[in-house]
Amino acid sequence: MEVAHEFTMWALFARATITVKIVMIMLIVASIWCWAVIVDKFIQYRKARTEARIFDEAFWSGNPLDELFDRIGANPSGPSEKIFAAGMLEWRRSHRQDGGLIAGATARIDRNMDVAIAKETERLQRGLTVLATVGSAAPFIGLFGTVIGIMNSFIEIAEQQNTNLAVVAPGIAEALLATGLGLLAAIPAVIYYNKLSADADRITSGYEAFADEFATILSRQLDS
Repeated sequence: MEVAHEFTMWALFARATITVKIVMIMLIVASIWCWAVIVDKFIQYRKARTEARIFDEAFWSGNPLDELFDRIGANPSGPSEKIFAAGMLEWRRSHRQDGGLIAGATARIDRNMDVAIAKETERLQRGLTVLATVGSAAPFIGLFGTVIGIMNSFIEIAEQQNTNLAVVAPGIAEALLATGLGLLAAIPAVIYYNKLSADADRITSGYEAFADEFATILSRQLDS
């Protein structure tokens, strides 16, 4: 029981040198940070998909677009509504007082919606760089802690003049714990970075498709 207690993760951490402890703490903090980003993005993407579905139903309901715009206002909270509002605002600004349209209205409407899509895309991807950074750097940080820990183990062997496994094993176990923590932080970060990046791309593609459809509708009205 004493040996088992001495080789628990907490015991290994407590016996590690200050450098290895700092490495382990960094990896634990990075892992917690990654999971916080992952949970936040899952919630954010679910809300974005729900909002887009509700807005699509309202947009394609057959009601006049002016009524929909008046209902959601010029500064809505939903991403799809913001893109729609950006196009409608420019559409209304492009009308002269005599009812005619200022030249270049189509290009300005497209540009306004593209800017709105770019802002929403940046918001969707915010935080994903944390996952990419941890996924690529955490194994090397853990390996650094392992190298320091093994180096200290060899120094201890040289000082004690004893190569007995009971002397070597604790130091090596402490060193390998740093690599394990690095992998523990990196593996979920890489997996969820790929998944969340794909989800963000799909949501953005939906926004772009809607903007193209909306621009086509406005273009027909301009031509008529």
